[in-house]
Amino acid sequence: MDECCVPRVPNGYDREFNARFARRLVKNYRRNGLTPSAKLVLEVASSIGLDGATILEVGGGIGDIQLEALKLGAAHTSNVELSPAYEPDAGRLLDDAGLRDRVTRTLGVDLARTPTAVPPADIVVLHRVVCCYPDYERLLTAAAGRARRAVVFSHPPRDLGVRVVIGTINTFSRLTGNPYRMFAHPPEAMVDVLRGQGLDPVHRRTAGTWNVVGAVRA
Repeated sequence: MDECCVPRVPNGYDREFNARFARRLVKNYRRNGLTPSAKLVLEVASSIGLDGATILEVGGGIGDIQLEALKLGAAHTSNVELSPAYEPDAGRLLDDAGLRDRVTRTLGVDLARTPTAVPPADIVVLHRVVCCYPDYERLLTAAAGRARRAVVFSHPPRDLGVRVVIGTINTFSRLTGNPYRMFAHPPEAMVDVLRGQGLDPVHRRTAGTWNVVGAVRA
């Protein structure tokens, strides 16, 4: 579960996801490419159609999925992030790839609270984010409202093993005064939110402990 997640309150985000965490992600990406779950997110987005598309990623971190989407033909990507810790490494990755002019990175925006702070995109991506945001209905509704064509998101299963792991991590965080929290939201309830916004979950795939849903607008 070390690929996830987001703290309960935005003020605690940069405490958990700091420069050290960002450097670890960059090192792994440069050495191994995308993680299996991130690859699956990209594959689902590709099956929906990346050529000439605009991508909005919520909590995209170092922007590795966006970089690979641009290489596959996406026209432009936007990243909405709460922590500033990712920015130096994300910028270096963009410069190395020669893609900085095709990416917009926005800091300090909680999409669930202020969805109109960013423009719409063809595909909205949320990888390792919804599972850790307290109000999944609000977040997914906001994501759907920004998506012209589709929403692609990942989540862990809500089985006993995952819930025990999440409970243990949250207990430790609470005892140490850390606002970091994880959540195992009900998968079908999350999908129902997107259905209510006119999106059909036509893609459902699994990579390890992560499930990926691609919901396409009718």
